[in-house]
Amino acid sequence: MVSVAGVVRRGRTIASGLAMAMVLAGCSSGSTPSRVETGATAPAGLSGAAWVDSIIRAMPLRDRVAQLVWPWVLGDYVPEGSAEWARISRLVTEQHVGGFIVSVGGPIDIAAKLNALQGLSDLPLLVSADLETGVGFRARGGTFLPNVIELGGATSFPWQMALGAARDTALAYGMARVTALEARALGIHVVFGPVLDVNNNPANPVIGARSYSEDPLLTARLGASFVRGLQDNGVLATGKHFPGHGDTETNSHLALATVNASRSRLDSVELVPFRAAVRAGVGAIMTFHGFLPALDSSGVPATLSPMVMTDLLRREMGFDGLLFTDAMDMAGVIDRFGPVEAAKRAIAAGNDVLLMPADIAGAIDAVLAGIAEGRFTEARVNASVRRLLLLKDRLGLRRERTVRLERVRAVVGDSAHVALAQTIADRAVVLGRDPGSLVPVATGPRARRVRSVTYARRAELGAGTAFNAELRRVGVPLSATYVNADDSLPNLTPFLSTVDSADVVVVGSYVNISSTTASAGAPPAFAELMQGVRARTSRVILVAFGSPYALLQAPEVPTYLVSWGGLAASQRAAARGLTGEIAITATLPISIPPLLAIGAGESRPKR
Repeated sequence: MVSVAGVVRRGRTIASGLAMAMVLAGCSSGSTPSRVETGATAPAGLSGAAWVDSIIRAMPLRDRVAQLVWPWVLGDYVPEGSAEWARISRLVTEQHVGGFIVSVGGPIDIAAKLNALQGLSDLPLLVSADLETGVGFRARGGTFLPNVIELGGATSFPWQMALGAARDTALAYGMARVTALEARALGIHVVFGPVLDVNNNPANPVIGARSYSEDPLLTARLGASFVRGLQDNGVLATGKHFPGHGDTETNSHLALATVNASRSRLDSVELVPFRAAVRAGVGAIMTFHGFLPALDSSGVPATLSPMVMTDLLRREMGFDGLLFTDAMDMAGVIDRFGPVEAAKRAIAAGNDVLLMPADIAGAIDAVLAGIAEGRFTEARVNASVRRLLLLKDRLGLRRERTVRLERVRAVVGDSAHVALAQTIADRAVVLGRDPGSLVPVATGPRARRVRSVTYARRAELGAGTAFNAELRRVGVPLSATYVNADDSLPNLTPFLSTVDSADVVVVGSYVNISSTTASAGAPPAFAELMQGVRARTSRVILVAFGSPYALLQAPEVPTYLVSWGGLAASQRAAARGLTGEIAITATLPISIPPLLAIGAGESRPKR
């Protein structure tokens, strides 16, 4: 595995000795039938910089621009003879794009599809993915219905904020290491993570537990460790979303967000983790589609602002790695400017890659038009092409661009990786408050009857399954109820009539923020549910598997436990914490004003 730790140091590109040795010893792989006559391939024996320069001299301008435009592609199974495969393959054979962002699919399907795309391209393709909670964030494999059979997949970790609760940089490094190993096994080279946003606004509808903390110094420490863990193990880390998406109440997928903070506040809070990441050698940064008047008062989002992306990030902060836009199909950039003008402005601002434009050919044409109009120069485009080609060279893609499918099963979802995910989940459980000492819940001969209520959307197919199974495993007499969070007017009367028969009621909330949520709060029916339960018993435990701010919708609940995510590891960790199977030692890395302060949390020993 090629380490990229030596590729970028303190924001400056430096050749890794190991990577360079691999380049000098190897040659370009994959087929080159379609563009050999353009001179876009170069003699294999050239050193990295010489190879890059020869490619740039030989490539037509449109092909150079295409290196900067990366489409989105699903990781699903697609037959060669299908219309979808024809569409995707033309992005390589006709548009000559330089890379992709890959999304959800099974591990083998993703690897096979990426291998096939690599085989169509004259130059190696760079492949990126959002892997904030490990490769399982995109390669979980899915669930088969109607039997609810989990189909397996890559390792899934808790949300980043679990690391903030555990406050352990070694765990952050370990999670990143596993993510890097599994990503490279699938043919993914660029990880869009860590999230370096300081989530200091509980009403934020899109960041939340994706962040490490509301503490900028804690976020900086964990983020820098995560960067090193990724880049020491062969992938490029991408800190996001510069210069900070934490203090806003607008989802930038849906509208232009605004962060109304002074420059001094930005320097002391939002920019702290990004500066630390640059010092740690982060290889890439992703932009924020938001307006920060303290940095640029013109009204443009940061992604499109030369004052933010060039003056601040590149010149003042000394960052010379890759600069990715956030998705160029998001309302935060296209609602006001439209896709063509947004593409021109993004390149003029200093971005190297236009990520996920809705129209790939249109984005390429927009950048060409920007050169013709004098908005930016051909040399400016060449600088971005050079960064991308150097990365392809230093990652060893000239020697081998495809992955061995038989190796996927040897690496992805390995038992040691899954064990680390469980360790992080166990170490991160927070008991925010418990004045009546309901935790731990008794098990065995003295066990109390527990009513477990799962409050989740229908799409959360696994909600409550691992949690309830773990409680039953340790001998808790359990009755389970499911309440559909998509039902705005649920009939709670039949359920509430059964509450009296339980000694303890545990409500697990799985409702979380996403790219489509406009509000951070749970549906109004959640408050109705909690009020109804509390009216019948005081022995209520609320467990937050979704938003860690769920307590704001149920402030009267006495006992509050947070387990950072709805996947199996976090569900098991919550059940183990409730029953004393594990010690509870973590504390909140955020505040839940006015109910709980940052650092709040009661400890419980292992029983």
